[in-house]
Amino acid sequence: MKFIDKISRHDKRRLFYVFEFFPPKTDQGFENLVARIGRMVGLDPLAVSITWGAGGTTKERTLDLAGLTQLEYGVDTILHLTCTNMVQGTVDAALREAKERGIENILALRGDPPRGKEHWEPTDPRFQHGVDLVRYIRTTPEFAHFCIGVAAYPDGHPDRDTDEDAELEYLKQKVDAGADFIVTQLFYDVHNFLRWYGKVRAKGIEVPVVPGIMPIQTYASFLRMTKLCATRVPSSLMQDLVPIRHDDQKVKDYGVKLAVDMIRQIQRGGIEGVHFCTLNLERSVARVLEALGLAGNIPTLANRLIADIPTPPERTVTPHTAADRATKELASAPHPEPDAGKGEINNAVDWDDFPNGRFGDFKSPAYGEIDRWGSSALQTKAAQSHWGNPRTLEDLTNMFLRYLHSKIPTTPFSPTPLSPESLMIFPHLEKLTRRGWWTVGSQPAINGVPSTDDVVGWGPKGGYVYQKCFVEFFVEQKDVERIVKKVDEEGNGWVNYFAGNAKGKLLTNVPEGGRNAVTWGVFPGQEIAQTTIIEKESFLSWKEEAFSIWSDWASFYPPGSPERTLLDNVRDQRWLVSLVHHDYMDPSALWMFLFKGANPLL
Repeated sequence: MKFIDKISRHDKRRLFYVFEFFPPKTDQGFENLVARIGRMVGLDPLAVSITWGAGGTTKERTLDLAGLTQLEYGVDTILHLTCTNMVQGTVDAALREAKERGIENILALRGDPPRGKEHWEPTDPRFQHGVDLVRYIRTTPEFAHFCIGVAAYPDGHPDRDTDEDAELEYLKQKVDAGADFIVTQLFYDVHNFLRWYGKVRAKGIEVPVVPGIMPIQTYASFLRMTKLCATRVPSSLMQDLVPIRHDDQKVKDYGVKLAVDMIRQIQRGGIEGVHFCTLNLERSVARVLEALGLAGNIPTLANRLIADIPTPPERTVTPHTAADRATKELASAPHPEPDAGKGEINNAVDWDDFPNGRFGDFKSPAYGEIDRWGSSALQTKAAQSHWGNPRTLEDLTNMFLRYLHSKIPTTPFSPTPLSPESLMIFPHLEKLTRRGWWTVGSQPAINGVPSTDDVVGWGPKGGYVYQKCFVEFFVEQKDVERIVKKVDEEGNGWVNYFAGNAKGKLLTNVPEGGRNAVTWGVFPGQEIAQTTIIEKESFLSWKEEAFSIWSDWASFYPPGSPERTLLDNVRDQRWLVSLVHHDYMDPSALWMFLFKGANPLL
């Protein structure tokens, strides 16, 4: 059914809601997300929405996931579709595939450029702006039946310098071109949203507005998403959040309460439904709905008879109704998933609630960074102001060193400033980088530090956290050969490595199917939580992303320029290496291995 029709038919006394999901990077994550969605549809969303990566990078997974939610779970699905960097004909193909899958709803987005594009360059000349995509769908007989949604930005567009009135004019143009509903970017300033919403209505825009709500999951993900989306964060929120930022459970609890309060406020302001940015996580959204009195809406069938004619109705039920309700209850019931959180007895609902670090668990539905609505963290402004114009390998070494010394806040591979945790191993990172081994990820060894520790703590209070030391860096092939040789001769089973290049080559001493838990925690009343895991699937996923960053960064510069030539050569010639030392009780073990022994590497 069309989303606009479902909105018009829903009970106005009851909040409606949509769950947004993104396609995970790995097959296992995808499979576990499908199971998670099966439970969450039992919460009775009006629809689900499936995101589309920058440049259509997740096209196949997006369409597969949207098809599953629409056809297998019978939930009306809103397919995000961007026209960013889409070759001519791709938009038509995507719309046809959506139609074949029974999807009737499209969220039409311009999207942001794929990483590295200084200015947005429409590959298909028909689509310069989001309004062009709306107009095209609405005026093409083959696609005119689609219900079309568009995006709005209460806090301003993250990629434009236009003022609010100009943004509202763009929004009205999209509605006038045929948009049926509006979904907003996430926000936390409710007063500003309601002020903006009033201006939308004053502008003569009458279609439904569905606000984007993202319950805060962790402090780190909150900072990352609000930065990516240029979200306005009230000072009162930060005053509440900063004191509890090292207790992940308190942050999650606060996020639930905040979301509930926000929804109640915007309901009083005339809003009838919300669009949950779930980050592919389950527990917080369910808790929000429970607090709002909306989660327990599926009646049980205990002690009822199945009969063709339900008489009396309070004690009998038809076969069709019984089967339908039983299916929903089974899908929504939490149950252990053997493949999820392998090695632990984890509840499928929340086993991955505390992602920590880049890798997480590749089996998690939440594995992989979400680039909501095609947004990208790699921007030209940062390249120009922070990363300079590298023309030599020495220039790149200096950039990585400047980052380590906090003289620049980011690198293409590190979107946030150097963490206090990295300062614990700063001399070692500096030594590697000065030798041209450019470090892009690391953590120190930690042995039983309280979970409330200001630097390395995470999870609920009353626990203890542990870490194995690891480091990642880019090196030349000759250095990879030296590393492999030293591990073989002097590692004594304590050191594991992954090494890969842009051409698809992979070297490792990790057994097939082996998983290195490098961060874990022990907390009262629950199983051991393993939040950062390095294994083949996660390394390959990160390797692909890392080498694409070199390509994207190179595209900032004209073809044939010294900068572009350098960055392309680095992409083609360097290897990404990840080293883990398993002796977490000895904080110097990895560094002694690298810098000492019979054949010191540096």
